[in-house]
Amino acid sequence: MKEQWSWFDKFCLFVATGLGIGLVVPFAPGTFGSAAGVALAYATTRLPLWAQLPACLGLTLLAIPFCDVAERMLGIKDDGRIAADEWMLYPIAVIGLPLAALPGWAMAVFFVVVRAVDILKPWPCRSLQAIPGGRGIVVDDFFANLYSLAINWAIYLFLFT
Repeated sequence: MKEQWSWFDKFCLFVATGLGIGLVVPFAPGTFGSAAGVALAYATTRLPLWAQLPACLGLTLLAIPFCDVAERMLGIKDDGRIAADEWMLYPIAVIGLPLAALPGWAMAVFFVVVRAVDILKPWPCRSLQAIPGGRGIVVDDFFANLYSLAINWAIYLFLFT
């Protein structure tokens, strides 16, 4: 018997799959689904630094239940179509960077850094994925985005200051 999903479950799946992108893109759904994070990053970096930190923490905590519901619905541990961990946590990777004052290609570089670090999963990211449910989906990306933040700041300082 097929399980009936509530409107809330369907909404969570929509958000968790990068506003549905992860469900329709046949290859690299996480990368395409994480594109929504670019707009979110621009918005958060317009906040004062003291507000960016709680905003990123709030987005991280909010991503957990979305990913949890989506994983349950899709029936696969950390399914590649789930992208909330990427797009909702992407702002962490650009905390404090003056995105609005930089050329557009800078954001493309920062995005590539985030995706590369997420794919490579440096220590302890890969092992953190073993944590069950939405927490495991999100926590590895939280740490990957901290690594990306350090790399993106190094790029910014090298190229733009």
